[in-house]
Amino acid sequence: MDPFDIIALALIQGITEFLPVSSSGHLVLWPLLTGRPDQGVTMDVAAHLGTLAAVCLYFKREAGELVTGLADVLRGRTGTNAARLFGLIALATLPALVAGLALKLTGWIDALRALEVIGWATLLGGLLLWYADRVGPQRRDAGGWRLHDAILMGLAQALALVPGTSRSGITMTMARFLGFERAEAARLSLLMAMPVILAAGVLETAGLVRGGNLALSGELALGAALSFVAALGALSVMMRMFRRDWTMLPFVLYRLALGLGLLALAYG
Repeated sequence: MDPFDIIALALIQGITEFLPVSSSGHLVLWPLLTGRPDQGVTMDVAAHLGTLAAVCLYFKREAGELVTGLADVLRGRTGTNAARLFGLIALATLPALVAGLALKLTGWIDALRALEVIGWATLLGGLLLWYADRVGPQRRDAGGWRLHDAILMGLAQALALVPGTSRSGITMTMARFLGFERAEAARLSLLMAMPVILAAGVLETAGLVRGGNLALSGELALGAALSFVAALGALSVMMRMFRRDWTMLPFVLYRLALGLGLLALAYG
C-alpha cells in the first residue's frame, strides 16, 4: 500500500474510532471521495491493533478488571465484581457479533457501503444523539450498569454495522437515553469496544493469514503506531470534554454537516 494511504487512513481511523462520528463511515469515504484504492484488510488490521492498544492503555484499570473477570469465570467464581463486569460486556457484545456474521454471510455488508447509506446514517444518527443528550438525565454512573442496560446497549451496538452510524455514537446515544452521565456513557461505550475491536482484528488477521499476506509487517507496524497515537489523543480530548460538562453538540453539528454533504454528493 502507498505510504500516503497508510498515514491518512491510520490517522482517520485513530481519530474517529472512539468519537461519536463513525470511523467506518470515514474509512469507506476515503476511496469514494479521493479515488484512491480501497484500503483492504491489511489497513483494517493495523488500525484495529492500534486503536485496541489505545483504549486498553487509557482504561487500563478496567481492561485489567475484564481479564480478571474472565479468569474468575473460567474458575467458576461468577459472583465477583470483575466476573459480573465481564459477563455484562460479553452479553453486550453478542448482538454485534451475530449481526455482523449474518451480514457477512448474506453479502449485505458490502451493499451497506453505499454513499447515500453513509450519508443518511451519519445525519440521522447525529439527530438521535442530539435528542438523547438533550432529554437524557445526568444521574447514573457506570457502577450502576445493569443487565437490561447491557442488552439495550448491545442491541444498539449492532446497528453500527451500518457505515455512518458510529459504534461509539449509537452506544453513547443509548446510554444517554438510559440516564448515564456523558463521561460514564462514553466509558461504557469504550469498554464495549474492546471485545468488538479484538474480534474484528482476529477475523481480519485470519483473513490475511489465509491469503498469505501477513508478511506486510512494515505496513502493519506503521498503520498500528499511527492509529494508536491518534486514537489515544482523540480519546483523551473527548473524555476531558465530557468531564468538563461539554454536551454532545460539537459532534452532532459535525455529523449534520458531514451527512448533508454526503447526501448532496450522493443525489447531486
